[in-house]
Amino acid sequence: MNGASASAPGKFVILGEHAVVYGKPAVAVAINRRFYIRARRNDDFRINGESTDLRFNPHIRYIAGRNDMIPVSVHMDSKIPTGSGLGSSAALSVAFSAAMRVLCGRSMGREEIAKEAFEAECYCQGRGSPMDTSASANGGGVALNAPDAGGSHLWDIDRDGVSWSVSGIDVPPMTFVIGCTGIKAATGPLVERVRKYKDGNRFASDIVEEIGQVTLEGIDALRAGDAECLGRLMTKDHKLLSILGVSSNELNKMVNASLPHAYGAKLTGAGGGGCMVALTDQPDIVCEAISSRGGFPFVVKTGVEGVKASAKNE
Repeated sequence: MNGASASAPGKFVILGEHAVVYGKPAVAVAINRRFYIRARRNDDFRINGESTDLRFNPHIRYIAGRNDMIPVSVHMDSKIPTGSGLGSSAALSVAFSAAMRVLCGRSMGREEIAKEAFEAECYCQGRGSPMDTSASANGGGVALNAPDAGGSHLWDIDRDGVSWSVSGIDVPPMTFVIGCTGIKAATGPLVERVRKYKDGNRFASDIVEEIGQVTLEGIDALRAGDAECLGRLMTKDHKLLSILGVSSNELNKMVNASLPHAYGAKLTGAGGGGCMVALTDQPDIVCEAISSRGGFPFVVKTGVEGVKASAKNE
């Protein structure tokens, strides 16, 4: 066996982005858009047939380094928009970790993959939370630091003095519409912007605390299948994130256009562009509203399987 294939889903955040970096609660859901990777042993590192310098591919570099730096030729095919807040880099890290583990005969446990992929994300971005990689590795819905979420405990992760307890939770049937601005925004600088604001301003620190409380209330509403309550809390979370300075005019226009036809709407992910999400029973109308503001909408399915990998002879 000299080859492996793997795939991992993207995700969207229902509540808690940015605050989760500081150990506050968050809830995220895997979506039915995936990152696909095929890898085979090779004489040098190649990506999609081209020789590559790993200095410019830090996710690949970090995970390869954890797997004896075995040179591989990697073919990537992503159905997740990049720089959009839908977890494309986390899905890449999770899928590549799984593929390399197959090649090296290492453990294929989702916990090990999620943790290795999280370290790759931190290596690339400086700091963050294990929310994206946990959702991508496990699939379904995941809650972080929400002891009363009612789900099954998955794993614990500690880094830089912050601890996260990750649980898998059931997401009742609900319809979410994602709206993409088409504007790419790197996560690292946005996380750093919030950190500076929070560290230098008590008001911003209080906003982070309030996001955590809103998230706990939202998890209760999610468990109860109360779309009206969850939607109100999503909209409130968007306003709080806007105060932290991570929204944009494009996101605000799409959120406002969605709200007359949705229970609630908010940016999802790091912000600065990227995507928003609306909870609605009228997905077609919400898609039209998002399109009317220059966005690119699509309906997402929940209950998606996490990372998958298999060996291949090539």
